[in-house]
Amino acid sequence: MASTSRFTTAAIACLAISGSSDAFTTSIPGKSVVKPFRNPTNLYVDGPKDGTTVTSARKEIGYDAKSGRFFETDIDKEDCIPEDEYCVVDDETGDMVRLTLEEKERIFLDALQSYHFNGRQLLNDAEFDLLKEDLSWNGSSLVNMNRKETQYLSAVQDYLKGKPSLSDSEFDQLKAELQEEGSQFASSKEPRCYIDTGICKVTYQPDNFRSNLLYLPVGAILSIVWLGIGFEIIEPLIRINPLILAALGAPLIYNGSVSITEQFIFPNNKIVYGPCPACENETRVYFGDILGVEGFGDVASVKCTKCKAAINVQKKSLRASTLPKDD
Repeated sequence: MASTSRFTTAAIACLAISGSSDAFTTSIPGKSVVKPFRNPTNLYVDGPKDGTTVTSARKEIGYDAKSGRFFETDIDKEDCIPEDEYCVVDDETGDMVRLTLEEKERIFLDALQSYHFNGRQLLNDAEFDLLKEDLSWNGSSLVNMNRKETQYLSAVQDYLKGKPSLSDSEFDQLKAELQEEGSQFASSKEPRCYIDTGICKVTYQPDNFRSNLLYLPVGAILSIVWLGIGFEIIEPLIRINPLILAALGAPLIYNGSVSITEQFIFPNNKIVYGPCPACENETRVYFGDILGVEGFGDVASVKCTKCKAAINVQKKSLRASTLPKDD
């Protein structure tokens, strides 16, 4: 009886321990009470599907997957948005017209030069600020003037006010430096015509390629003479590569071709080109003499091959202009 009571007591103790702890209980399969974590941004990782539209009471907005941007479906790609960019109004239809970057830069340059040179305001302050902001967002370098360009425009404006800030020589030197740097403020590559005088003006550019070709004949002759003399004199003494021989004579050939060409064949040579101020036909002008025959000096008077307009081109400033129309 004693052993039976001890066995019963041990069994009751084991049941009590197993009831108070779940360490030895088997897991019951079923749904987990804790919900798995889900990143709420997964819904927007891939973006909306192409062609997805959101319609409101006033307009419809669509999504373009290729560009990754939303757009108004009732606005064509060629339509101009005056709130976001500079637009012009079509005189015939009255619609807003979108301009290219080159057209916007041309309008900006015309407005700036007209204000500083002639004192005329082509655009009001709001339009000018919108155009400048539009060019800045499009990455145009025209809106960022350097120190020389600012000084040049200020000198022109001071001269028009009757209080010149630079002398004539200083102004000419500053303008020449800007033209050499290719500044669009000191040179106009597009023709401009004035209604009151009928004169059309444009700035030509140096034709460096054709100017360098003038030295080619003398350079070729001197190269042949140098190689011939080198083979006749040096070859019997030492064998030398023709390329090395030509490289050794390159300084003499260069200086000789420049000296002979500029002193005897094409003295004071300069070739310029640009559009005709009247019809924009490409025109080239040669300044200088040819084998003793006198050519154009400081001013060249030529006629356009297309419209037959008389053009005067200045050698120093490269300024080309037509003659005033007869009343």
